[in-house]
Amino acid sequence: MKPCATFSDPHARASWPLPDPTLAYFPNARFAASGRDQGAGGVSSRRSPVVIVTSHIPVLLDRTVELLRPALTRHSPDGSGAVLVDATLGAGGHAERFLTEFEGLKVIGLDTDPDALWIAGERLALFSDRVVAVKARYDAIAAVLAESGYRAGESVDAVLFDLGVSSMQLDRPERGFSYATDAPLDMRMDPDTELTAADIVNTYDEGALADILQRFGEERFARRIASRVVRRRVVRPFTRTGELVELLYEAIPAPARRSGGHPAKRTFQALRIAVNGELDSLGAALPAAMSALAPGGRIAVMAYQSLEDRIVKNAFARAVASRTPTGLPVELPGHEPQFVALTRGAEKADAAEIDRNPRSASVRLRALEKVGRKGDS
Repeated sequence: MKPCATFSDPHARASWPLPDPTLAYFPNARFAASGRDQGAGGVSSRRSPVVIVTSHIPVLLDRTVELLRPALTRHSPDGSGAVLVDATLGAGGHAERFLTEFEGLKVIGLDTDPDALWIAGERLALFSDRVVAVKARYDAIAAVLAESGYRAGESVDAVLFDLGVSSMQLDRPERGFSYATDAPLDMRMDPDTELTAADIVNTYDEGALADILQRFGEERFARRIASRVVRRRVVRPFTRTGELVELLYEAIPAPARRSGGHPAKRTFQALRIAVNGELDSLGAALPAAMSALAPGGRIAVMAYQSLEDRIVKNAFARAVASRTPTGLPVELPGHEPQFVALTRGAEKADAAEIDRNPRSASVRLRALEKVGRKGDS
């Protein structure tokens, strides 16, 4: 876990050039020459694109603001005294809206991807005195709060999760998240970690590999794929996404390839989840986030696939349930539910948003409010 600058340096530079698909994702990006490439007399001998992100399309932006507003304005209409934890900072789109809408709000942002942190830093430079960004997974919320001077329990007003792989990561082919482009078989959200998708594909035994594909990708041909992977890697280890996609086309029967989306979709999802420990991290992060909320605080979570949403649904169901032992005729004092639901089940994006932002088509939004008394365990 690495605390980042509080976005006080508006002149930070990316260590990589953003490709065209990413620039399309940020249509209002501005370009500047990197200072590293300035020759004598200030003339650039080799221009590298430095992108200052000014726009992208966060999912369910208006709805998340609507849901979290009451918690953020309890102390003051402008959010003064309130703290929002953006557990998946990404490009900073949601954070930017909250910081703009609530001029006294403080945001603590977490992300493991240094590229995302850089982009968010550029985007949120105007709010640098009200933003702290930390390179950490969201299951480190308690530790991040402690390092930022807050208690792990009942110290923040709202927490926001926007789960899954980001468009930025998919748009950078060299990260290996996308099955649409041949690239190194990587899939690490945090490049400082060791385990890659290639490590899993080339070293896990057939049973373990099939288990990953079945559990994390819900791939019904998991055994068949794992068997072919093991046979193929003996001849030549997998190093590229294209090699794996080619095998998947061969392993999955033609009738199945003609329906249900791209035949590599489930395998790539499974490997990405396994590489980044996403489900275990989410399972630990949700209780920590709910514990961090002060009474009256709110949490909103956006999930994009069934495995994530199931974890959120189950955690929220436990949070809104009474802790009185089953069979007693009355609610025991101090055993009341600590949370109430703010959404009926999972909310989805409407047709207008999906048309404007196709990524929102699969989103499932759930939200709770903490009603327990201060000091409740």
